[in-house]
Amino acid sequence: MTPSSLSLKPALDAIGHAMDQRFDRLLPVPPDSRARLFEAMRHAAIGGGKRMRPLLVVAACDLFHVDRERALRVALAIECIHVYSLIHDDMPCMDDDDMRRGKPTVHKAFDEATAVLAGDSLHALAFEILAHEATHEDPFARVELVTALAVASGPSGMAGGQMMDLVSGDELYDLNGVTRLQQLKTGALIGFCLEAGAIMGRIGEAQRTSLRGYARDLGLAFQIADDLLDVEGSAEAAGKAVGKDEAAGKATFVSLLGVERARTQASMLIDQAIAHLASFGPEADLLRAIARFAIERDR
Repeated sequence: MTPSSLSLKPALDAIGHAMDQRFDRLLPVPPDSRARLFEAMRHAAIGGGKRMRPLLVVAACDLFHVDRERALRVALAIECIHVYSLIHDDMPCMDDDDMRRGKPTVHKAFDEATAVLAGDSLHALAFEILAHEATHEDPFARVELVTALAVASGPSGMAGGQMMDLVSGDELYDLNGVTRLQQLKTGALIGFCLEAGAIMGRIGEAQRTSLRGYARDLGLAFQIADDLLDVEGSAEAAGKAVGKDEAAGKATFVSLLGVERARTQASMLIDQAIAHLASFGPEADLLRAIARFAIERDR
């Protein structure tokens, strides 16, 4: 493990434990014919994964001294969206993967129909969590959270990026095209994580510019690191198949830039992301550590 990953390990372990605890409480298996659906949701949501998006939410909320329990509710909502997207992405109609987070994908462990419903249910659950008064006493803050997550996860965000990715084998994307794809598919949800901290802290629009800059640069660096792992990483460490982008003929940052230029670009983006936090003190140290970890991880 690198120094950055070692320093971040307690925070990653803590957020992983917090998410597992909350999913366990939120998804008890009912004694009726819905049991298989709940079991599939638990299979996907509990255990494994980096939990980077929930950690980003908590780190952003810490900047503005947001109550930790409320921050964890928003973190749980973004993890619901992320897990739903993984369930659907893994299905035969999309990426057709057999393994995710080191265990069988939901459609393999259960069946395709159950996988669709499990993803749909986690998607709905995210907005149920954000809309609840326990998340924030101000209804305008809750509406802003719901709106921001809907935009980030829909056709102008993650789903739109996934559509671009699905047709990328037929489209000859240049560097601008790949950047746009990843800003939607990966960057939009990362952007929400930082925006959520500002919303929860009721921070004005003018004060959000630096957080958006951090999120933009971190999102691109994170994706370049993913592309590098797809080329150089191991399936055992990643918990999923690697080498699929090249096999599918997809344009990626690595295929367009080469390994060394891509690695240099990722490092430059991380430096820029950290520079966006210059106006913050030690309260932003977790965000700085997350940025460094983003390009040093092995999964």
